Amino acid sequence: MPGPRIRRALPVAALTLVGSLLTGCGGGGSGDTTITVLAASSLTGTFTELGKEFEDQHSGVTVKFAFDSSATLAQQATQGAPADVLATADTTTMDGAKSAQATTPKVFATNVMVLATPADNPANVQAFSDLNKSSVKYVMCVTTAPCGMVGQALLKQHHITGRPVSQEVDVKSVLAKLTEGEADAGLVYVTDATAAGSQVHVVTIPGAAKQVTTYPIVTLTQSDHPDLAQEFVDLVTGTTGQRVLQQAGFGKP
Repeated sequence: MPGPRIRRALPVAALTLVGSLLTGCGGGGSGDTTITVLAASSLTGTFTELGKEFEDQHSGVTVKFAFDSSATLAQQATQGAPADVLATADTTTMDGAKSAQATTPKVFATNVMVLATPADNPANVQAFSDLNKSSVKYVMCVTTAPCGMVGQALLKQHHITGRPVSQEVDVKSVLAKLTEGEADAGLVYVTDATAAGSQVHVVTIPGAAKQVTTYPIVTLTQSDHPDLAQEFVDLVTGTTGQRVLQQAGFGKP
């Protein structure tokens, strides 16, 4: 069955972007009802798992996801993109999407940043301060993304003056640069490093806990299925969601 109908005219670019990002978590999307969740890219693994759990609990319901940078998804939400739930990687971005919120955002998880290198650590990065070495090529998120804002704050906190060789749209793209051997180091969330497992080597950043990333979630005004949207939010913030998130390395809200 088709996804949620659009209640207002949308810019063509918004429709194209959201349409290209949507992917079903249930392998086929043949359910009688579809809800769409816009979520920060660092939530990909956990939300995909929770989407399957939600489908198991709701016969005939399919959960589709658009994973991207929080800023991009918040913008799509405020433009009325056909979606039911928004989860971002910072409260500032969520605050910017107030016009699209049907309920009050609820914080459901936290995260901290680490420095990761390819598994073989070709540049022999041993400490965060090594980013000041001209021989170390590192990458981070763009400063408009939550992961970039946190990364920038940590660089300033530790007086890192070495500049990144590239700035990526989200933390998944930073991680890809490392696993593909295109950078010596990158600033990623601990959850992404955990998911990458043996593909990366992790270097703890002193004082990273002072720059905690906070994740809020909310149902959207344009939702055609507000009850189901709220039930998904309840799953994320409830016992099952918290267990899945903490197993992936997220901190408690």
